[in-house]
Amino acid sequence: MANVLIVDDEKSIRRTLRDILELEKYKVDEAADGLDCIVKLKQNNYDVIILDIKMPKMDGMEALQRINELSPETPVVMISGHGTIDTAVEAVKNGAFDFISKPPDLNRLLITLRNAMDKSTLITEKKVLQRKVKKKKIQEIIGESTEIKNVNETIAKVAEVDTRVLITGSNGTGKELVARWIHEKSNRSDNPLVEVNCAAIPSELIESELFGHEKGSFTSAHKQRIGKFEEANQGTLFLDEIGDMSLSAQAKVLRALQENRITRVGGNKDIQVDVRILSATNKDLQHEIAKGTFREDLYHRLSVIIVKVPALNERASDIPILVDHFLDQVCAEYNIPTKSIDSAAVKLLQKINWTGNIRELRNVVERLVILGDDKITKNNVELFAVANSNQRTSLQNMFEKHSSFDSLVSHMKQEYEQYKGIIV
Repeated sequence: MANVLIVDDEKSIRRTLRDILELEKYKVDEAADGLDCIVKLKQNNYDVIILDIKMPKMDGMEALQRINELSPETPVVMISGHGTIDTAVEAVKNGAFDFISKPPDLNRLLITLRNAMDKSTLITEKKVLQRKVKKKKIQEIIGESTEIKNVNETIAKVAEVDTRVLITGSNGTGKELVARWIHEKSNRSDNPLVEVNCAAIPSELIESELFGHEKGSFTSAHKQRIGKFEEANQGTLFLDEIGDMSLSAQAKVLRALQENRITRVGGNKDIQVDVRILSATNKDLQHEIAKGTFREDLYHRLSVIIVKVPALNERASDIPILVDHFLDQVCAEYNIPTKSIDSAAVKLLQKINWTGNIRELRNVVERLVILGDDKITKNNVELFAVANSNQRTSLQNMFEKHSSFDSLVSHMKQEYEQYKGIIV
């Protein structure tokens, strides 16, 4: 049974509307003015609110604003005997579902209530589906090694409190996945997790990306833009690859963390934000501090808790479980029967130097699924994984051997001249 709150200072109007709605099987509650409405809204949940505009103590427009703050998803139908087109437009602009003049046409009122409740139901269903989809999208942290168990235990402990967490580890280890699980298990999980890749945004745009900008603040600022801090309000902001952030942006992030407020680029108004910060880096920030490219005070703000995600080489015992998982995943994506892998092939995979970590292993499994036999063999691994690994290691050694780009180019020219002589 739908629950409706009628807010009107005229008792006769409230009684008439109550009688009609109760005949239509609605559960009805009453409030004599805007203040009474807010009190009842704090105590109960309503599917629809019918709200008069002209009332003592607190009028309908002010009450509408408070309702939007307390329960923004509750549809509000405004009614008034002094209504004009301008009043109706203002009410809808301020968030009302609809506007009806007094005395209300009963058919229109009932249709409007049904439409308002349909909208409310759709919003609720959408939220439920979004939560389900979000949970399905978050990949489990696969592994039974001591290193991974330690990571999962740390996530469980830090998720429940709003402390800042710095996630460290090489590329491809799963730092982003750790951040998503911290958010998912936190009390902010119903609010947004906003991700920013600091390495992918040019240094001249990072401040606009994080804090937003006002119209006209720079050449291409054709309209006002909300930044990631504001988008993440009441939720979590994940700053990935924070070691690549410019020093000027670091200073503004530090201020935002200290004062819980930001200022848009080109603006002069402080905006309060309530954001939990998670950050990640593949760099040694202590080394970056020594070089002068990262602020030490920001480091201490971000690193209340440090979670180190182990490299795949440090947890080779998890490779059999990961391979089985990726086999199922890849075969499902390509809609082909699930392939198996023999134990000799898995043992060989455990001996590879996985510089690309989990991401590289997943790519190798995908390659084995596409190019390998129905049951993936050791020979398949030698052909499609080990050969590529050896080639990659050879290139890596060549790059490490030459300390500068000029030295590397010179070496490659010498090799080209040798090969050219052989070919001729």
